[in-house]
Parts: sequence; C-alpha cells; structure tokens
Amino acid sequence: MILRDLIYKTPIEAVKGPTDILVEKVEFDSRKVSRGDVFVAIKGTNSDGHDYIAQTAGQGAVAIVCETLPDDIKEGVTYIKVKNTHAALAFMAANYYGNPSQNLKLVGVTGTNGKTTIATLLYQLFKNAGYKAGLLSTVKIMVGNTEYPATHTTPDSITINRYLKQMVDEGVDYCFMEVSSHGIHQRRTDGLVFAGGIFTNLSHDHLDYHKTFAEYRDVKKKFFDDLPKNAFALVNVDDKNGLVMLQNTAAKKLTYALKTYADYKAQVLENQFTGLLLKVNGQEVWVKLIGSFNAYNLVAVYAAAVNLGLDEKEVLQLMSALESVSGRFQFIISETKVTAIIDYAHTPDALQNVLDTISDIRTRNEQLITVVGCGGDRDKTKRPVMANIASTMSDRAIFTSDNPRSEDPLDIIEDMEKGVEPQNYKKTVAVVDRKQAIKLACQLAFPNDIILIAGKGHETYQEIKGVKHDFDDMETVKEILVQLKK
Repeated sequence: MILRDLIYKTPIEAVKGPTDILVEKVEFDSRKVSRGDVFVAIKGTNSDGHDYIAQTAGQGAVAIVCETLPDDIKEGVTYIKVKNTHAALAFMAANYYGNPSQNLKLVGVTGTNGKTTIATLLYQLFKNAGYKAGLLSTVKIMVGNTEYPATHTTPDSITINRYLKQMVDEGVDYCFMEVSSHGIHQRRTDGLVFAGGIFTNLSHDHLDYHKTFAEYRDVKKKFFDDLPKNAFALVNVDDKNGLVMLQNTAAKKLTYALKTYADYKAQVLENQFTGLLLKVNGQEVWVKLIGSFNAYNLVAVYAAAVNLGLDEKEVLQLMSALESVSGRFQFIISETKVTAIIDYAHTPDALQNVLDTISDIRTRNEQLITVVGCGGDRDKTKRPVMANIASTMSDRAIFTSDNPRSEDPLDIIEDMEKGVEPQNYKKTVAVVDRKQAIKLACQLAFPNDIILIAGKGHETYQEIKGVKHDFDDMETVKEILVQLKK
C-alpha cells in the first residue's frame, strides 16, 4: 500500500520525507517491525513507543509515525508527526484493511454493565434470523460461525479492522461490538463507521484509570458525540446519564426504559429461575434469561434489532429463543438441590443487580451464600462497597481472591472488610484460596440453598503475580458439589 493512502484522514502536523513510498504493513509493537513496515509510536501505560523509533528504523521501517520527532533523523525513512498516535493508528488500520466497517452494519455497545450480554444476544438474534453476523466481545470474537479468543473488551485498532475485514470477506452483514471506556479513550474506535450505538448504564468502575466519575462519563459520551447522522443512538433513560449521552450526537436519538417513559418500554410480568415474562411495547414475550437487569438488556436488543430493519413480531419470536451468555447468571441445580449461580458481577452495581434478582426469586426459606472477591491492581474504592453489598444482602458472605494480579490477596480482602457494617461481621469469613472458598460455600449449603459465585463469570483463569492459572468457577463448583454428594 502507498503511504499517502495509508495516512488518509489522519490529522498530520508535519512530514519529513516522501509519502509516495510502498509500505508492507502497520505495526505499533516494535518487536514485530520488519523491512518495509510503518511503525506507529504509541505511548502506553508501561512503555513509550517513542523510545524504540531508532530501533525500528534499524529493523527496516520505511516510515515512523510519532507525536515527537526524534533528533536523529535516519536517511531513507519518512517521519510523520501527529498530535495523537492512538488516533493515527486507528485511521491507518482502517485504511490498511480497506475501511471494512463501511461495508457492514457495525453496532457498538457501551456502558458499565450489560455490554457483553447485549452484543452477544444481538449476535445470536441476527444469526437465528438467517443473517451472517459477527461479534467482538469480552468473552469471544465470532466471524460467522468461527470462534476466536478475546484478549480485551475492545481490541487494538489493527485487530479490530483485521477481524472486520475478515467478516466482510466472509459476507457478514452485521457486527456487534463491545466498546469499552479504555477503547474510546485510547482512540481504538476512531476511523470506524457505526450504524448504531447503545448505552446501557453508568456506575462505579475503572476509576483507577479515569480518576473521576465525570471523566469516565465524558469518555463514554464521546462515542455518541462521534456517531454519524445516519446512525442511531439508543440509551437507557432509567439511568440519569442516558440523556447526557444524547446531548451532542448527530445520530437518531432513541430511548429505552423499564421505569420511565421511553420509545421502547419493557415491563417485567414474571421473574423466575426458568425465565422472564416481559411486556415490550405492549407485546408479551417469554424469554429464558432472568432478572430485571436482563429485562433492560432485552429491550435494548429489541430496539436495536427493529432499528436495524427487522420486523417487530419477528424480533419478539427470536428473543424467546435467546440463550444466556457465558458467565452471566449461569446456574446449575445439584442433585442435593443446591442452586449455584455464576456471574461476572465485578462492580458494585452489577453485584447489587444480581443479588436483587436472587432476592426477587427466592422464598426466604433458604440460605443465600455469596462468594466474592475484587481484582488486584484495579479501582480500590469499589472493594468496601462490594463487600458491604454482599454482606448486607446475603445470609453468609465469603470474601476471597478474584484476580489478585500483583497485589497480595490478603490486602485486597482487608480493603473489602472495611466496608462491612458491625451488624454483619458475624456473617462474613475470609478464605484467600478461591477453590477453598467455593468449597466452604458448598459445605455450608443445605438443600434448596443458593450459592452466588461472583466476579469472574466466563473467565477460565486466575491471574496471580503475573501468571495465569487455570480456574473456572462453574467447573469448580460442579466438581465440589459432586464430591460432597458422595
């Protein structure tokens, strides 16, 4: 590809060298640069690509994109100065892969909770409707029926566009994508053309990265500010930040809700472990998912599908066949009649929602035992809040490890315990080893009791001191419940 075509639409401040040269590919990882490549120097959390400009030029890079031009300009290399290399990488990646987002309908889902569920349910629904669909989510990436592993909620710009190009080549009509606050802030979605955007809700999360709630909110809002006028912007107006997202968007403004007036309104008629009976815009539908938080997810799915051109009655029929998303309120009932629920709830709001749902369904003749931890190297302020919610709303709360990463798990648990109110002390216990914590919950459970294992959901590992160890909450609790039956 010719360099000048590669940098099309990229805001450029200065160029040193020719732009009519042929380039092989775009790289932002200095270790992957080879002869003929363009190196984009990204300022990351742990390292700065600008420190590797000379190295990549020596490896054969024919062009360097950077925010600060180096003092040592190598002959035969073109240097392009930009204000933001994250944004430049996004536009260049889109150009390199032929701007694939223009050739399918791409819908982005953002918010604190519900992103994975809504994106995955939309993927399921459109696939069941007979369309070829794609998915970019925390849990997995799907190109038609082919599954690929996911490493980030929102991948880097090159990865996004590579998968979108593969989708276009394979005839995918619609792609549903989780859009994280990190992804927006780091400009990974710049250069993409969205047919629609969905806002779920906003609550306490990622304040280790964004520092303030206002900054976190405004980053989410930028996604809607950037939507084109032929797209739709669909927001949850039961969340006070929903209308904020619509303030400056050029897109078609649409709302959904359970409690207030909205373009798309849902009402929960029945809520059981077997599913939900909903009334959506006056029409009743039975779905296999559980809880009012899923009622929000489902009405968003309904609204998005209708605005993407599907018939309203067909959408309701398709909704009744939708399956629960991996690690999102998945449950099993053991032979001893103990119900174990696995959920990804890793924020105070998500944990509250799951416990509220269980509270709505349970009879109060059984124990509710919650196993919960908090991640290391992440927002510490939510730890005591989550512990308070778990200990207040459960009959027993077991505090344990989640992904401690580089932190000492005992320090994390100590932070959590600061949120427990005196009247709830006796209901709590700390067990650092997650498997032993789950085992204790199973040992404490009698027939008809409920165990909630929160925080990790679909994840199949624990990250401890930089090493990922195999660990699956669902497989672990199944194994322990079988052992205890013997």
